[in-house]
Amino acid sequence: MKWRRWLLCALLCGCTEQERVKNWGGNMNIDLASGQKLVTATWKEDDFWCLTRARRADEPVETYVFRESASYGTMQGTVTLREHK
Repeated sequence: MKWRRWLLCALLCGCTEQERVKNWGGNMNIDLASGQKLVTATWKEDDFWCLTRARRADEPVETYVFRESASYGTMQGTVTLREHK
């Protein structure tokens, strides 16, 4: 029994937040740089990439939520991206 807890701890502590969210589920928040507008976002292996551009003055500040829809509803991850003025 103790080895299971140790293994779980080792897996969770040895991973970055991005790896944990992608592989095990959970939540990750990303604050985009001030004045940036999200164009698209994607995973490249265990890294999460965001393509941004300068936000125009007439565009609102928005929040985007990417939710994984995994088979059988297990280990679902959520990535929230927030734009700032």
